[in-house]
Amino acid sequence: MTEVATSDQLLVVIDPVARRTDGESVRIAKDVLSAGATTKVCLPDSPEEFARVLARRGSRRPVVIGDDRALLRTVSLLHRQRELAGCALSVVPVGAAGVLSLARSLGVPMGAVAAARAVLEGAERRLDLLVDDSDGVVVGAVRIPAIRGPAGAGEVGMGAEASPHPWLRTCQSLVRTLAARPARGSRVTPVPGPSPSRLRVEVDGVTLVDLDQPVETVTLTPGVSGGARVEVRPVSVGAEASPLGVVGRRVTVSGADFRYRADAGVVSGPVRRRTWVVREGAWGLTLPG
Repeated sequence: MTEVATSDQLLVVIDPVARRTDGESVRIAKDVLSAGATTKVCLPDSPEEFARVLARRGSRRPVVIGDDRALLRTVSLLHRQRELAGCALSVVPVGAAGVLSLARSLGVPMGAVAAARAVLEGAERRLDLLVDDSDGVVVGAVRIPAIRGPAGAGEVGMGAEASPHPWLRTCQSLVRTLAARPARGSRVTPVPGPSPSRLRVEVDGVTLVDLDQPVETVTLTPGVSGGARVEVRPVSVGAEASPLGVVGRRVTVSGADFRYRADAGVVSGPVRRRTWVVREGAWGLTLPG
């Protein structure tokens, strides 16, 4: 894995969710970065302003203070601007614990001080990326779940971003509970459970599973020796079926309408065909040496 020295000219972009969630960690990270490098600090208030700030960074190396969603937004924007390959990206994870798992899995330190020091003292490491045929990017994983009733019924909350406010999640849970409680004397209609999907999964032109084999889930994960690990879990009949796994550079999934979740984003689809291609070393992230 190639390591490249990083620039000391920093554009520090502070995500508004991070400012609301943990202002103290944001302040600490900003102080550490400002003490060790020449910084320009920006506080965008909308996704549009976030994109404008990033596009006007000049020669400065972008440092995002925020959660996984801020990191993914930055990678996606740089990809659409066709500037991802030549940009060393840095991140200081700040946010609710549930939306920092991607940064943790990539090797970014979790503490504000440790992460800011890694920005200053670390090195750029080139990482693989999945790019689909609609120009969407995937950093962590793609997951195609089983079908859950008509129009994805039962996928409660899958299309919504996790709320940074615990009290809001509690209220949402209470509303869902009350809404699901049947009125007195009414008949209870069972909610349909997940039904198996019938999909054709092709890896580098070779069919891994075809439409005659129902599957529970399909998962794609980049970063395996320049390829993506593809895992298909067939529906078990009697004894538990072993998952099918293979590594490849080009993965096509087709069949009946299906939905998929890429990284921490919303559920996409339905689509009948989607192809993902591995771009080896497509983006750079500053990590501890």
